[in-house]
Amino acid sequence: MEKENLTRLTVLGHEGRMGIFRLLMRRFPDAVPAGEISSALGLKASTASVYLSALMGAGLIARERLGTQLNYRVNMNAARALSEFLFLDCCRGRPELCPPYLSSPLTKVRTMADDKYNVLFICTGNSARSIFAESILRNEAGDRFAAYSAGSKPFSELNPFAVEMLEQKGHDTAPLHSKNIREFQGAEAPEFDFVFTVCDLAANEECPAWSGQPITAHWGVKDPVKTEGTDAEKRLSFQHAYGALRNRITAFSALPIDTLDRVSLQKAVDELPNIEDAE
Repeated sequence: MEKENLTRLTVLGHEGRMGIFRLLMRRFPDAVPAGEISSALGLKASTASVYLSALMGAGLIARERLGTQLNYRVNMNAARALSEFLFLDCCRGRPELCPPYLSSPLTKVRTMADDKYNVLFICTGNSARSIFAESILRNEAGDRFAAYSAGSKPFSELNPFAVEMLEQKGHDTAPLHSKNIREFQGAEAPEFDFVFTVCDLAANEECPAWSGQPITAHWGVKDPVKTEGTDAEKRLSFQHAYGALRNRITAFSALPIDTLDRVSLQKAVDELPNIEDAE
């Protein structure tokens, strides 16, 4: 086992291979197509193939074939074993040397006088999916969660079909607007307990580490904005996106957060995308 973990450390010591591993960790539990990995990291297909082969050889990722397409996913058991190896070998298993987020329950960050968990939803444009998520969580469990949303490259306006959908569902859209993720990375921004990406593009982008070490996950939802066809077809696509997010957020808000340790909570959050998406 020691030799295996030393090999894994060597493989991850290369910037390109580490870049792919980090991307797949952000996208977990998704299996990501090789072409998408190459595009996201600006790699030639041949170069990405070499890096992926090395990561597979070390057991850090696994490959799945879907028709003619090759998809790659992090081997979380191997990643966990490597982390445990580093803690036990380098830190000699001493808890005082272990980063606090590895050994403690979720740190609850308070918003002013409120006893709420801070949750940020991120997508690229912040015009539909992340706005849906923010609105749904605020409506479903606003007494326990302070919901926010932002975009890595936000549009200037919300998508009109998204606004229409929210209003039909009874949400107040007056305070909603597209926001840049940078607004939530400054010293004055709230510290988040949970950060969720809801689109693949945002999840693929490199983002600075969040202060407070929030629980993170990727809840990829198909982009309704890209739907072509009649207005009825577009509205149906927005309905599906809203329903998928509502189902996951309903399940998320029902989690017994106060009773779970970080490992159990992270696992529970990772499994939420497997919930039936139909509304």
